[in-house]
Amino acid sequence: MVILSIGIRITKTILYDILVNRTMQAARIVKIKEPLEIQNLETPKPKGSQVLIRVESAGVCHSDIHLWDGGYEGPGGQILKTTDRGVKYPLTPGHEVAGVVESMGEEVEGFAKNEKVLVFPWIGEGLCPACRIGEENLCDKPRSLGVYNDGGYAEYVLVPSYKYLAKIHDLDTDISAPLSCSALTAYGAVKNAQLKPNDNVVIVGAGGLGLMGIQLAKAISGARVIAMDLDDNKLKVAKENGADVVVNSKNEDPVKAIMELTANLGADAVVDFVNASKTVETDMQILRRRARVVLVGLFGGALQLNLVSMPTRAYRLIGSYTGSMPDMLELVSLAQRNIIKPVISNRFKLNQATEALTMLKQGQIVGRGIINP
Repeated sequence: MVILSIGIRITKTILYDILVNRTMQAARIVKIKEPLEIQNLETPKPKGSQVLIRVESAGVCHSDIHLWDGGYEGPGGQILKTTDRGVKYPLTPGHEVAGVVESMGEEVEGFAKNEKVLVFPWIGEGLCPACRIGEENLCDKPRSLGVYNDGGYAEYVLVPSYKYLAKIHDLDTDISAPLSCSALTAYGAVKNAQLKPNDNVVIVGAGGLGLMGIQLAKAISGARVIAMDLDDNKLKVAKENGADVVVNSKNEDPVKAIMELTANLGADAVVDFVNASKTVETDMQILRRRARVVLVGLFGGALQLNLVSMPTRAYRLIGSYTGSMPDMLELVSLAQRNIIKPVISNRFKLNQATEALTMLKQGQIVGRGIINP
């Protein structure tokens, strides 16, 4: 026991808490479109069902770029501001988080200090119809980590309840982190595409999400996968990850190529991980009757539809946003059995967060970039 000169008695444990781990570093968006700032913040103390996670791996996602830019492109080039969606700055981004349990509130059960975990970041307010059926990722008033609350571009992140944690055991945290967004988003999209083994599916965009989409489409359905992108290097990696055919839409007419590959019938499904005006215009020209179009990416823009063709050709246009906690647990199981494996191409330190976002924005990252605080 330590006795201070002023007569206050403090145990060694309390003194340790005072001197150690009082602050943590975080890479934060303070002003949009300006370099992220490394700030010293008070390390959160978990209470009740809360858990403090020591971050080992944080994925770098295109959604982080939109937060950094301060908005998304809407119809007519109009910018849809993130602040209009309820995002507040300064913000610590990062919603793909894997690490170890540092400390826990008194109500936490089933987890132990230093246990490796993956965080489910798509947290809802708990009372809306979506939350009631376990689809918090579609909550009316989302409270997602790294979007509406501080996330994983930091040494520690506070998770509001242990129910948002998945044990990953021996899985590498770098491999695990993308399972909570990149893989989860791809998984939800592939499920929405309702693929069958004899289907032709076009995967638009061979980045981190697209590569996971290819792996999952093959693993779940056995459908014939046609990958489309502008970058030959990304298409090479797409082929290595299970794509049956690749199409470079920059070097050849994508509509002609897809129609030739499908005996002029068109694709049974398109999963668009870009979702920009130009890509969706192409999507609508390569569809077989009864086809499903799943829109996933957030590049934005607008689309003019031929309304008559929608009912006469029985197209289905589907928006898909991340996935549920049960979906993430299924992905952890698939990864543990080596059925899927996120492609990790770049690793960064916390003070390189701006560099990581810049490289991703410029298309210089194939697969996923990971920040290791």
